[in-house]
Amino acid sequence: MKLLLVVACALVDVDNRILIAQRPEGKSLAGLWEFPGGKVDPGESPEDALIRELKEELGVETRTACLAPLTFASHAYPEFHLLMPLYVCRRWSGIPESREGQALKWVRAKALRDYPMPPADEPLIAPLIELL
Repeated sequence: MKLLLVVACALVDVDNRILIAQRPEGKSLAGLWEFPGGKVDPGESPEDALIRELKEELGVETRTACLAPLTFASHAYPEFHLLMPLYVCRRWSGIPESREGQALKWVRAKALRDYPMPPADEPLIAPLIELL
């Protein structure tokens, strides 16, 4: 089975809300909510991939020093096995905006359970609730 490495980020604002994005129509798992991030390219570190993805998806910039690893998810989908580290970021520049047609929403950690998420994202919620 193919192993797919992706990286995700819980952007946490000054009010301790977390930014989630809704997968747009036409993508797999469309309509589900997820943490921003994406695939790690060959030769790229997870941190570099996350910095790149946040800029591409949301128009925000951050640095490796601002990314704190929190937990990870390991989930077997039918076509591949997904390994996804989750980082917490409280410092970035710019205002997050949708650049790929996805809806964005700031939510409290405990409210994350109210938003349907891909199976790989669900185990990431409990550590965020405990942290915040």
